[in-house]
Amino acid sequence: MTSEHVDERDAIKAAAARLLAGTPLRSTGALTIVALAQEADVKRHVLTHRHTDLKDLFYAQVRAQGQVPDSERRLRDDLETIKRRLAEATERITNLESENGMLTRIVNVLATENTQFRDQLRSTSAAVVRPLEQKR
Repeated sequence: MTSEHVDERDAIKAAAARLLAGTPLRSTGALTIVALAQEADVKRHVLTHRHTDLKDLFYAQVRAQGQVPDSERRLRDDLETIKRRLAEATERITNLESENGMLTRIVNVLATENTQFRDQLRSTSAAVVRPLEQKR
């Protein structure tokens, strides 16, 4: 491991300790990878690609303190929103399917009545239609 990597790792570990203690120097103090990278004065990709073990350790330490990382909290909130919207959509679909069945029955009744009226009209075709007299 190069001295640059060792220095990065030391900076990340010190930054994680400050964030977990609630004493940030360079960041907002949020328990996120972005804040950890700012606190350690390294690029975010250094944590997400080069030192993934330190990133995982940081998240484990956050959870061990009984806290949920902001990224996980946002994901959980998004999941709850999606679940609520799915339940609403499912209820709407159920209602629409019920209404569709009802409308299908109504159309069938109207079609049957229409056929009966047409048959009745044909059977009374002998009826005479007389024009009304116009008054002058």
